[in-house]
Amino acid sequence: MYFSELASFFQKLETTDSRNAMTEILADLFSQASAAEIDKICYLCLGRLVPQYESYEFNLAEKLMFEVLAKAYGKDKEAVKTLYGRLGDLGGVAQALASEKGEVKSIKDSTVEEVFTKLWEVAGVEGEGSVEKKINLLAELIAFLAPISAKYAVRIPLKKLRLGFSDMTILDSLSFMKKKDKSLRKKIEPFYNISADIGKIARAFKEKDLEGLESIRIVPGTPIRTASAERLPNAEAIIAKIGKCAAEPKYDGFRVQIHKKDQEVHIFSRNLEEMSASFPEISAATKKISVSSIIFEGEAIGFNSETQEFLPFQETVQRKRKYGITEMAKKIPLKVFVFDLFFREGQKLIDQPYHQRRQQLEEIFRKSQSDVFAIAEKKIFEQACDLEAFFQEKISQGLEGVVVKKLDAPYEAGSRGFSWIKYKREEKGALDDTLDCLIMGYYYGRGKRAGFGIGALLVAVYNAAEDVFESIAKIGTGLTDEQWMEIKKECDALKVEGKPARYKVHKDLNPQVWVLPKLVTVVRADEITKSPLHTAGKIGAEAGYALRFPRVMELLRHDKKPEDATTVKEITELYGMQ
Repeated sequence: MYFSELASFFQKLETTDSRNAMTEILADLFSQASAAEIDKICYLCLGRLVPQYESYEFNLAEKLMFEVLAKAYGKDKEAVKTLYGRLGDLGGVAQALASEKGEVKSIKDSTVEEVFTKLWEVAGVEGEGSVEKKINLLAELIAFLAPISAKYAVRIPLKKLRLGFSDMTILDSLSFMKKKDKSLRKKIEPFYNISADIGKIARAFKEKDLEGLESIRIVPGTPIRTASAERLPNAEAIIAKIGKCAAEPKYDGFRVQIHKKDQEVHIFSRNLEEMSASFPEISAATKKISVSSIIFEGEAIGFNSETQEFLPFQETVQRKRKYGITEMAKKIPLKVFVFDLFFREGQKLIDQPYHQRRQQLEEIFRKSQSDVFAIAEKKIFEQACDLEAFFQEKISQGLEGVVVKKLDAPYEAGSRGFSWIKYKREEKGALDDTLDCLIMGYYYGRGKRAGFGIGALLVAVYNAAEDVFESIAKIGTGLTDEQWMEIKKECDALKVEGKPARYKVHKDLNPQVWVLPKLVTVVRADEITKSPLHTAGKIGAEAGYALRFPRVMELLRHDKKPEDATTVKEITELYGMQ
């Protein structure tokens, strides 16, 4: 496929606000792609060169892109800046300058493979003189691309492709490619859940349909999509739902999935971000585990070994950084409380019952002499009163609550279900609860906040069945002046011209600035009410759900991906519990 053809598909995707239409456009694209290039096309569609979990950097800021475009099109850098000031999009600048120059090379000479390879070469340049080399290589590529191709080739290194869909839309599109509907999604997704490389999945499916996916295996180094817990309001409801169960403390840290093969270690966050470099003590301790290959899961939390006290999340999260790692590791040492085992010595374990996985996990880590790892406490309960006592004990220790698990349940990778149930202190009130909400956009401020340029946020919850985000509250309280300015800066880095295709919002609630689905914030409200405007849980002419007196409790949770937001299903259940 020629890159100009791919760019034309990008143009169609960028200009549609219908998720169903996006699915059909992508299905058409994948139908035309060869098996040898479909993996690269999937990555490029998401503005990347590699799967989401692999880290790579172009290290090309906007100011360097001015030099790239000036060099590519023989323009003065100030002229490029002026045009950017008018258009506000460096991709649009490249398209305009390429149109002025006219085609100097046949479009057929610029295939997806060629552009992908050149972009990979740019990203790989390191060492002395690397900036100049990157500028020259990218200018050489851009100079010989058609205008529409140049537009998107420039946006990719800047991480501003912004087509507005997720891996889940790609899974729907692969099904649509074969069946003209989404019926195969439920058969494709389990393979993606155990091997979160969307390009690999697409290529296997393109080559041999569902049969091709049978070759997908769990392997150390490729993350498994994390399971999520449902919530219930009290111990009685939990015992009534799942009966005899295990309960573990719910630590307020960040979830880690740790992979080891021989002496190679990978540490992934709950949103599958590679974090190995940030946690040298965890990597070192993992290498000493007495197995050659393993994948396990735990919660990393700042821990004061002298006082035996857990540190609050606001301190623990400081460990997620790219610089000053050694100093911060000394200041805030981490302890990882391990609680699940997915893979051991070549054997897949996620289909085994929880109690069997847990038994093997304990066997491995009882032998460990590491100060970094500890086995998460576990107790078995049959009576609600005993479970409630355990819950209160964990609350008194400063923890969030407990996670309750079905003894015979497999690990439900990539799913949210009642195999795991979270019982937090916030569940104790009518809605004295925190919700994880996605920021859809913001409204300009009035009065003092007019100077900030932001006065309120529009937030949403996640409709997992439709893979869309539905509005649930407009929030203007809970933040300091400094936090409002900070959140505006984060939002502005992700702002887009029109409503993203995965957003469902009543026109009367449209914010003045739309933001890509990236930022998750923690919200508390007095109760859940019905609303004629908000779309959360809205079906047909029925009212949707809204939050009464919502306020922001925690600015941003960068450890959570958009799909980790509270779901519409959870909101419906919480509304029924009030």
